[in-house]
Amino acid sequence: MNSIPNTQIGRGCTVITGAAKGIGRAVADRLLNDGASLILVDIDCTPLHDIANQNADRVLLVEGSVADPETARRTADAALTRGGARGLSHNAGIQRYGTAQDTSLQAWDEVMSVNLRGAFIFTNALLPQLIKHRGAIVLMSSVQGLASQANVAAYTSSKHALNGLTKSIAVDFAPQGVRANAVAPGSVNTPMLDWAVDLSDDPEALRQEIRAMHPLGRAAESAEIASVVSFLLSDDAAFITGEVVRVDGGLLARIPGAPSTQERTNE
Repeated sequence: MNSIPNTQIGRGCTVITGAAKGIGRAVADRLLNDGASLILVDIDCTPLHDIANQNADRVLLVEGSVADPETARRTADAALTRGGARGLSHNAGIQRYGTAQDTSLQAWDEVMSVNLRGAFIFTNALLPQLIKHRGAIVLMSSVQGLASQANVAAYTSSKHALNGLTKSIAVDFAPQGVRANAVAPGSVNTPMLDWAVDLSDDPEALRQEIRAMHPLGRAAESAEIASVVSFLLSDDAAFITGEVVRVDGGLLARIPGAPSTQERTNE
């Protein structure tokens, strides 16, 4: 997949939320390597100081919660100093566990605020600039926005809703040339996955189970997800909008309960 073409460099910037770690940081590294000008947003920008100092001409930092409209306003103002936003990559997200019966309202609101409200707030704040640039939006969803595992009522609901938001944006703003897509990864080696695995009584057994879930036999690396985001933001994806692009190593392609290749007996 090709990177953002050189003809786009200098014509505005790309906003990346959740940029300090995980997929968001990988997207930042990939787009910086592509030559893009970036506004990096995170609730704690400390891990981003080095990248900002080394690329002061192309990187600005905005610290704050993505669920706060003031953070989005400051981000939009910062983007204007770089020619306006031509891309938005929303990656900020949190996971909390619980069913519809035992998830607290506080936990529900916390997940929705970051995963869904944040995507809406930033899209809303940046759309005037994105329309001007006929730009692109990529919202980070999950395979749990297409199916669900147990005990993740708030998270899976937020990601299902994020897919709906993506399609709504794509339909409403296609006449203005704005594209919107979502990326739905399977398991990805990120700090969030490490945190979830460490909650298990047997972390190594869980890691083996995660690897076995994916026909490719492993979890993804953040850079692999970032490559897809880069493509969807670029002009190479000019006729792709309203899609939820699975990057799941075949996770949802396998018939549930079907044996793996290693388990099949010879006929």
